[in-house]
Amino acid sequence: MSEKPSWVANVAGSITNWLLPRRCLLCGLPAGVSHLCVACELALPRVALACPQCAVPVVTPGLCAVCLQHPPPYAAALAPLVYTGAVRYLLTQFKYQRRLSCGVPLAQDLLRAVYERDETLPQALIPVPIHWRRRAERGFNQSLELARPMGQALGIAVLDDDVRRVRATVPQNQLAQDERVANVRGVFVLRKGVILPKHVAIVDDVLTTGATVRELAKVLRKQGCERVEVWCAARAV
Repeated sequence: MSEKPSWVANVAGSITNWLLPRRCLLCGLPAGVSHLCVACELALPRVALACPQCAVPVVTPGLCAVCLQHPPPYAAALAPLVYTGAVRYLLTQFKYQRRLSCGVPLAQDLLRAVYERDETLPQALIPVPIHWRRRAERGFNQSLELARPMGQALGIAVLDDDVRRVRATVPQNQLAQDERVANVRGVFVLRKGVILPKHVAIVDDVLTTGATVRELAKVLRKQGCERVEVWCAARAV
């Protein structure tokens, strides 16, 4: 009985794919489960070598100069794609045009990067919360939509409601780098009575200056998280 819903879903999905074959989000050719054709998936701009703590591209293995001098409040960061070209298009369509299908290849690429690491998995995923007004306008939280399939695949809890964004802020992409830190200062609050696990990963769409995830990581560490990681679909360079 417990397997019936999964079996029905698989059959329904097969019929749908037969009647309406999945097309690549970028070129329109037949696509696989990632919603991209093989050529477009392989052509996505990827970070060849990154600083393990902030995920910025580097030319030699190890921590970047900035992390050596000023370590961020999180222990590690993962962002396999470069925020340019096709990746930028997919993220823009996903986040601002409500094309949730464009988040599928991004989540799958991030999941692949997690599998390739030889690291202990976190006990929970925490999608970066957005203010309730923005969530009502947009209809969804893009970070949560990335975290859900990853949590399901990895068998990790997704804590969507444990941290709140208590103030509506100006979108970070509209601000200069030095304005972003002040924009998110004090914006995250843990819900009363919540006890977080010791090892968590923050999930977000794009890692740019890192101001948002830094602020959230500080809150999580103050609340008892001993190891905080940052998982993002893409890294702005």
